[in-house]
Amino acid sequence: MAIPKIIIAIDGYSSCGKSTVAKEVAARLGYNYIDSGAMYRAITLYFLRNNVDIKDGDEILQALKDIHLSFEYNDATHQSEIHLNDENVEHQIREMIVAEKVSEVAAIKEVRGFATAQQKRLGKKKGIVMDGRDIGTTVFPDAELKIFMTADPEVRVKRRFEELYATNPSITLDEVMHNLQLRDYIDSSREESPLRQASDAIVLDNSSLSKEEQLEKVLGWVKERASQLAES
Repeated sequence: MAIPKIIIAIDGYSSCGKSTVAKEVAARLGYNYIDSGAMYRAITLYFLRNNVDIKDGDEILQALKDIHLSFEYNDATHQSEIHLNDENVEHQIREMIVAEKVSEVAAIKEVRGFATAQQKRLGKKKGIVMDGRDIGTTVFPDAELKIFMTADPEVRVKRRFEELYATNPSITLDEVMHNLQLRDYIDSSREESPLRQASDAIVLDNSSLSKEEQLEKVLGWVKERASQLAES
């Protein structure tokens, strides 16, 4: 019995480990991993570099016409990394200056339309894992497996602080906490595709789970869902 390839949509709050799980699941299954958050971060980076006025709709539309996003496999890191106009910006998009603006940029209707269209195109052949804020609700509402990830706020702050401290020792816990609280508010309250749990999503609270434990949970759900589809 052939096991069909499916779309796995993973949504959830910032610093819940969505990307880590998505990457591992994709690697285990031989699926393509698409980091939708990286797309919004790359757009934000372009806006910052080019002083795009995010209150000016015409300026936003013109800027989006000049943005080309792609994911390229890096043999050194063994991961797909995002390229902005043929420049690898995987590291630049992780900087705090981008993190502070990305939720605001991602809330813009034109930006979401631009990114969603590209994400839908990438999912046409199935066999993908995509994580973000609105993957199971807006981008792929018919995804065969939807997961909503969450974790205790204190755990999320600690994870994010440790990630940023490695490259920015001057960062403080208060700064990280403020940034996450602001992003949660913007992501959940924006008019365009707000962060919310799809009605048919499985909740994964990984506050006290190891990476291996949550990976095994997700792989179990994938196997169960794919088997159901193969039998139907």
